[in-house]
Amino acid sequence: MSRTRRPSRTALLLTTAFLLSSCGIPETGVVEAGEPATGIRPIYVLSFVGEGTLLAVRRHVLGPGGIETAVAMLFQGPDARERRKGMTTELPSMRDAPTVRTDGGRLSIELPDGTAPLTETALAQLICTAADARLVETPDTDTASTHVTVSVPVTGPGGRRVEGSSAMCPSMTGTGGSREPPLRLTVR
Repeated sequence: MSRTRRPSRTALLLTTAFLLSSCGIPETGVVEAGEPATGIRPIYVLSFVGEGTLLAVRRHVLGPGGIETAVAMLFQGPDARERRKGMTTELPSMRDAPTVRTDGGRLSIELPDGTAPLTETALAQLICTAADARLVETPDTDTASTHVTVSVPVTGPGGRRVEGSSAMCPSMTGTGGSREPPLRLTVR
């Protein structure tokens, strides 16, 4: 009986020694294999309208992101899936893109000449989308300190400037929507 066990012990020891000696992964060093990874695609929150309230909608950006990209996506309006859910926009179609500038805790958007007058809801859509996009671009920003100014051109001298805060935006408060626009209207 001891004779039968002996070959199996030897085979087991040889197999274990072989496995232990051959399981190492050889070093390869740096392997050049194309462009470096670019990270995760940013997600922006766009503010659309549904049943009289602002609704926060998350969208992935396919190309380079930025506040300008989020604002441009907002002006394109809801996609087919969002429209089926009853979402709309009060923003007009635009030929030229708005100019977006940041300065510390402030963000300003200048609408191009010829832009139709915006309702308070349309301005709220723009302010909330821009404020949230700024937080995506600079995540260490305090949400309470995000102030957005929208400059609306008017015919004749001067212009209309609208200021708003992210405090009432649906994506900032974690609620589904806000009936109060996050605006303080000033004419200049």
